[in-house]
Amino acid sequence: MSPILIPIFVLIIVFVLRIPIAIGMVSASVSYFLYVGQDLSMVTSKVLDVFYSQYTIMAVPLFIFTARIMNSGKVTNIIFEFANGLVGRFRGGTGHVNVIASIIFSGMTGSAIADASGLGLMEIESMKDEGYDADFSCAVTAASATIGPVFPPSIPMIVYSMLSGASIGALFLGGMIPGLMIGVALMIYIAFIATKRNYPYGVKKSLREFCKFSVMATPALLTPVILLGGIYTGVITPTEAGALASAYAIIISVFVYKVLGFNELKQVILDTAKSTGIVGIIVGSAATFSYIVAIEHIPEIFGNILLGVTTNKYILLLIINGIFLLLGMFIDTSIITLVFIPMILPLVTELGIDLVHFGVMITLNMMIGLSTPPFGMLLFIVSGVSKTPLEGIIKEVIPMVFVMIIVLFLVTFIPEIVLILPRLLM
Repeated sequence: MSPILIPIFVLIIVFVLRIPIAIGMVSASVSYFLYVGQDLSMVTSKVLDVFYSQYTIMAVPLFIFTARIMNSGKVTNIIFEFANGLVGRFRGGTGHVNVIASIIFSGMTGSAIADASGLGLMEIESMKDEGYDADFSCAVTAASATIGPVFPPSIPMIVYSMLSGASIGALFLGGMIPGLMIGVALMIYIAFIATKRNYPYGVKKSLREFCKFSVMATPALLTPVILLGGIYTGVITPTEAGALASAYAIIISVFVYKVLGFNELKQVILDTAKSTGIVGIIVGSAATFSYIVAIEHIPEIFGNILLGVTTNKYILLLIINGIFLLLGMFIDTSIITLVFIPMILPLVTELGIDLVHFGVMITLNMMIGLSTPPFGMLLFIVSGVSKTPLEGIIKEVIPMVFVMIIVLFLVTFIPEIVLILPRLLM
């Protein structure tokens, strides 16, 4: 029996028994190594050397920490009111506010889950109070949260950079236009549905009110400016930018918004430690499984299968998008990033596909998966925070998923959408 069948069989059992995927991947990997007689201590040493000694990965807990601080009620409320002043006056205005607030918040956290869990309940309740259906409100919140890791900064792009060697700065710049395109596409769809269902116009803010919230929001809005400005001027590395963003978030939360006391900071640190621990376990288990994939030459086999279908890189990109969209319906994005992307990278390099273009494309693909039924994590988050049944949310989110897939195809087949800013500014 081929050794690779051992971990595959174990993973099938893991999915059937609903064992946490990280534990399941470790079990599958250990089963493989015991079967082939591999020294486990050597494998452990290799994983630690390759992954946990990388300077880049330190940015992940720093951005998680920043997201936790920025998730405080007052900061999210100010961002929401600022966005309301920008687009709230139009028909379906609160739905548009939902999208704009997600774009702004994404520039501070780089996390779709932070967006959905932080701004989510406020956005949903505001839409429901103005007469929007609960299912539609939740679907808009889930779909708009996918912008978070596409628009910089982005935690998935940091991990992708670590795997591929692509420039983090170029990836961040490359994600700006696709992130805005997703926002615009969702707002067009919201405007269509708002007209069709006669959803109300939002509350128009006076110039005085808008100026008030603009001034209050300025310290928070400066977070991405400081962070990205430091990276692109070469003053700081992306990892140092994560540290700077964390320090700045503490300063404005303590001295400007006055929402972060000692007890709150302690809780943020504990929550960050828990999240980092979970990420660390997932990274370690996925890295171990990736080691098996590498020594069994799965990337070469997979690449040859695809090249046997076609050698046209655009058709291959279409096939890859289809595969990853399917994976995103069932598997956590962390596992997809750490296990499946390394399998496809050799083929991407062989075909001469730009690694920055591919990185932004595949990040957008995976984020769409977070809102895609049946197991999109964002759907469960918005359902949980709003106490809205999942079935109705799924029905409303499916058209939005198709809208986002249209943007994905544009990004796939027009690489300049991604590459124009990195080429101009780097």
